[in-house]
Amino acid sequence: MRNIELNGRVPSAIADIQRLATGNFGHFTSMQVRGSAVRGLALHLARLSDANEEFFDFRMGIDDEQRLLGLIRHALGGEPDASVQVRFVPPASPGGPPDILVSVSDPVPDAAGPPLRVRTDGYRRDWPSHKHAATMGLTYAGKQARLAGYDDALFVGADNNRVSEGTTWNVAFYDGDRVIWPQAPMLKGVTMVLLQLALTMNGTPWTLRPVDAVELPLLAGAAAVNSHCPAQPIGSIDGMPFPADDKLVSLLRDAWESVPFDAL
Repeated sequence: MRNIELNGRVPSAIADIQRLATGNFGHFTSMQVRGSAVRGLALHLARLSDANEEFFDFRMGIDDEQRLLGLIRHALGGEPDASVQVRFVPPASPGGPPDILVSVSDPVPDAAGPPLRVRTDGYRRDWPSHKHAATMGLTYAGKQARLAGYDDALFVGADNNRVSEGTTWNVAFYDGDRVIWPQAPMLKGVTMVLLQLALTMNGTPWTLRPVDAVELPLLAGAAAVNSHCPAQPIGSIDGMPFPADDKLVSLLRDAWESVPFDAL
């Protein structure tokens, strides 16, 4: 961790840290900063604004957004490349706007790792459209998958039928003709939305539709998508392998390279 600031200052050793460590209410977004710029900055701000209305009944205006960007720049301290998480947490004094916690750590390379071996899991996140602090369920699902010999978990709902998302990532599929994004209650990840826009711009066919678990053996490829990596290949789901020369990864990677950066 390079730096962590609460409302633009280092948290105090007692009151602030105790409040942050013992509370579990709030929401956040994570972004990769490169050259003092971020892909999809407006989407990150919109995500935070929507969640503030949902969880804190707080509507962000232009001045609030500018203050937030100033807090991010202050926490970066001039560092051009970093991983940044912005978290909104309950205020110290009831009735005020939420506090803002900005964490800065080393940048994460977006290169893909070895293909993931995932298994399906019936868990579904609470408030799935938001990126919030209630992460124990997804963490437990990932842990159970690793104990069973897999790398991570892919959620398919309580009926083990409708594919939604991974523990901390969206999932994309390929049917040989087009990219498929599951339509289900889930987080609309910033990277996913940017990829959809980029795929449209470069003429790559894609669709958003329900994906049933029984369809998985019929698909030609799968990839995990998040702020750390736009195209992490999935090698197998429930032991069913996908082709090693997955075209999906190259389609997503090419689309990602065309996404512009927004200055902080």
